[in-house]
Amino acid sequence: MSPIDPRVPIAAAIGLICGPWMFWRGFKHMRTCRLIENTPTGRVRSMAMGVVELNGKVEARSYLTAPFSGRPCAHWQVEIAARGRRRGSWSVIHRNHSGNPFYLEDDTGVALIYPQGSDCRIRFGTDEECSGVNLPEVYADYVRENPGALGPLNRLSWLRFRERTLEDGMQVYVLGTATPRSRAIVVSEGEALAATGTDGLGDRQRMERDHATVAIVRQGESEKTFIISQESERDITFGLKMKAVVMICGGPVLALLGLAYWLNVIAYRQLF
Repeated sequence: MSPIDPRVPIAAAIGLICGPWMFWRGFKHMRTCRLIENTPTGRVRSMAMGVVELNGKVEARSYLTAPFSGRPCAHWQVEIAARGRRRGSWSVIHRNHSGNPFYLEDDTGVALIYPQGSDCRIRFGTDEECSGVNLPEVYADYVRENPGALGPLNRLSWLRFRERTLEDGMQVYVLGTATPRSRAIVVSEGEALAATGTDGLGDRQRMERDHATVAIVRQGESEKTFIISQESERDITFGLKMKAVVMICGGPVLALLGLAYWLNVIAYRQLF
């Protein structure tokens, strides 16, 4: 009997474990898709409290500078990934975001968006690969300011730096949970104001926008789905449906193939 490729049992074990996960994940994507389809697109001024779907333009509530590109923005997200052994495979080792709230405005009013916990589907403005032992100055500065971003072994890897930014005037789609406006955003001084990172804007402009704010949109306590995207509702639902079909169909196939392999191994050992 020819020797078995050691990669086969590893692949069978991965299929047996990942198959059920893919199946569950596919149904989760389908649920998100149905939530989007069943939530009517609303206007800021007339939106009800609870799960809402909005389209509008981004406006900064505090002056921010993206750490990699140095661009002024309303919100930024960065990630650092290390290249794996397989060609084209990457493992994310660090994520960070600004966390500052920003405004979303349509032709009826203004809402305040708290981006923490969001699935931010914004195109990467910065996407660069470089050696960990010879980082460009901008990335080296970021790592010095965030000591936990890279471990000693990661320094020896080939790294990928990515950055997303939400900038003034950017048109975005938001699906989240609307809650009544907090009293903390209408005060002009004190800890509650400082905690939102708004000290960079003029008091008058900030107070005017806060006064015009209809509600706050954020990740809900019961409904965790929270999407901020440059894609349209149609593109988001199409992508989710494709992923759901692949995972719901492919998950059981992977699990069955892995199970068949290990049952065959057990049967063979019992015979001999």
